[in-house]
Amino acid sequence: MSFFALLKKQSVIVLMVALWIPAVGSGINVLWKYSTTPGKAATPPAQWPGDAPVARADGRATLVMFAHPQCPCTSASVGELAIIMAHHSSGLDADVYFYAPKNKPEGWVKNDLWKMAAAIPGVRVFEDHEAAAAQSFGAFTSGQVLLYDSQGSLEFNGGITAFRGHSGDNAGRTVITSLLQDGAPRRNDLPVRTPVLGCSLRGE
Repeated sequence: MSFFALLKKQSVIVLMVALWIPAVGSGINVLWKYSTTPGKAATPPAQWPGDAPVARADGRATLVMFAHPQCPCTSASVGELAIIMAHHSSGLDADVYFYAPKNKPEGWVKNDLWKMAAAIPGVRVFEDHEAAAAQSFGAFTSGQVLLYDSQGSLEFNGGITAFRGHSGDNAGRTVITSLLQDGAPRRNDLPVRTPVLGCSLRGE
């Protein structure tokens, strides 16, 4: 290969690398923004709502989660719920409401994510027809978790993943675990809020 041909080849490689690096950087930035941008925050009532579809058990804390059955991010939230229940199911009721629009077949709602939630000991799962339960609790984003104490007062409002669709240590799970510990003093900053990293709850 001649000197000029080699120089031309090297120039092409340099140009390709120069174009590739910004493209990769842009892609990483897009992914990072997607992973860390929260959904719409909930506006839940400070006390357990009287129109809730399921009655709250007296003397026990109650956790509710709202999920879109087709949201790929929410499997991580359900996995985090399993960890919480593994340590606190004896003193905690947990209900997961899956968005169920009227124009979708049963299999659209009762899919693998539904089965994953239903398999967690101590968790009850429900179809949330036309997001009626979500509306009564002011929830808008899949993966939204609310924790009410044994007296029906709101203690936690937020998500239980650090990134969209990623399991692992996160502020939401840490806060809930702390609130559920026996003998833990009542915090002055309640309810604690964390961002919810998931899909729109009512999106189809």
